[in-house]
Amino acid sequence: MAVESVGVVGLGTMGAGIAEVFARAGLDVVGVEADEAALSRGRGHLERSLGRAVERGKLAPDEREAILGRVRLTTDRAELAGADLVVEAIPEVMAFKSALFDDLDRICKPEAILATNTSSLPVTKIAASTGRPGRVVGLHFFNPAPVMRLVEVVRTVVTEPGVAEEMAELARRLGKTPVVVGDRAGFVVNRLLLPYLNHAALLLEQGVATRDGIDTVMRQGAGLPMGPFALLDLIGLDTSYEVMEVLYDETRDRRHAPAPGLRELVAAGRLGRKSGHGFYGPEEAPAQAPPKGTPLTFRVVGDDELAGRLEAAGFKQAAEPDVLLHVGLAATGEREVRVNLVGEGVAEVAPSLHATAEGAADLMRVLGRTPVVCRQRAGLVAEALLYPYLNDAVRMYDSGYAGIEDIDAAMRLGCGYPAGPFEMLESIGLERVRDGLRELHAEYREPAYAPAPLLEELIAAGLTAFPRR
Repeated sequence: MAVESVGVVGLGTMGAGIAEVFARAGLDVVGVEADEAALSRGRGHLERSLGRAVERGKLAPDEREAILGRVRLTTDRAELAGADLVVEAIPEVMAFKSALFDDLDRICKPEAILATNTSSLPVTKIAASTGRPGRVVGLHFFNPAPVMRLVEVVRTVVTEPGVAEEMAELARRLGKTPVVVGDRAGFVVNRLLLPYLNHAALLLEQGVATRDGIDTVMRQGAGLPMGPFALLDLIGLDTSYEVMEVLYDETRDRRHAPAPGLRELVAAGRLGRKSGHGFYGPEEAPAQAPPKGTPLTFRVVGDDELAGRLEAAGFKQAAEPDVLLHVGLAATGEREVRVNLVGEGVAEVAPSLHATAEGAADLMRVLGRTPVVCRQRAGLVAEALLYPYLNDAVRMYDSGYAGIEDIDAAMRLGCGYPAGPFEMLESIGLERVRDGLRELHAEYREPAYAPAPLLEELIAAGLTAFPRR
């Protein structure tokens, strides 16, 4: 069935953006809201978005008018009767969605496809609210919908043959990149992203590093566009908390239980940027680096190149040094400090109980790296956050839930990551990630930190990359 007319129910920021995407592609759109006040707000979202596009030179004034002319706004759901596709974008409350889909099933023509924009709720359960479960799918757009290229197309065990593929083709017609996935809580992006963010909150509570330190490691060191706490504030702490609860309800994996600190901030109304306060306040100044100390003697274990760079910078090696650097190795003795070099710009600095971090931090600054002081815990920050995320991606693929290319595309396009998890894993090295996961599992005893069987299998076979099926 060729989709030419589309209904969008719910015209908040996301719903209005979805309506704009369809209208930009030349489709006729009926936008529906609950009452006149909500309808007026939805019209405002749509007009402001298109107005900004005109101001930036992305859209001509006559194109703006043509797009607006293809959108009809109403409070009467009966006007959806002729739509080929109806997309729901109302709040993430199952009771609301079930009631809406029951109503849409009565209103819409039998051949129409009904889609939910849910980011984490089970599409199968929503589909069961209708008499046409085979023609109900997930169409998960990302915010802001006119800009973000990714669309997760979610099929269920009862989706009719060809329906998910038809929706994927429609997404391409909209200029989007679709990934077709099964109906698991969080789909691809939220199922991989939110546990990583939740884990960062737990590392903060455990005192492994500071908020600013963790964000610095992941942004400047790992090369991600934002640190986890800045991203949590952007997403909304309440939204993140709700997704974690959905994941936990499905998996009963204790890693998916919302971090206590996240729960406390939500209870206090500190929801991130939307409320003005979250992990960060509205006008917090960036932390100032402490002044550099006096020249130090040093010794490096585990990295001759680093030792040479410090000597070239004017520092002297000594048998009894002021600072003993263990690169990538545990530090236990007096003056011993573990150092992990992350990317090109960060050094994780973890002193033993008998040492201080200041001298090692000064040496790293001289080399142009930002030091982040950590407690001596398995994986410190970067590996403790990245490796379980990569392991989750391997398990996701091995379950047959989504393909490697789709998972990589979803994380690049949905999160702005410089590389997908499989690209990242192969760049780091399968054995290095496997060994890091073993270290994490030995310390934390989390079953999910044990290397995925497929990862172990590939390494045993001598492979350094994942076969693309």
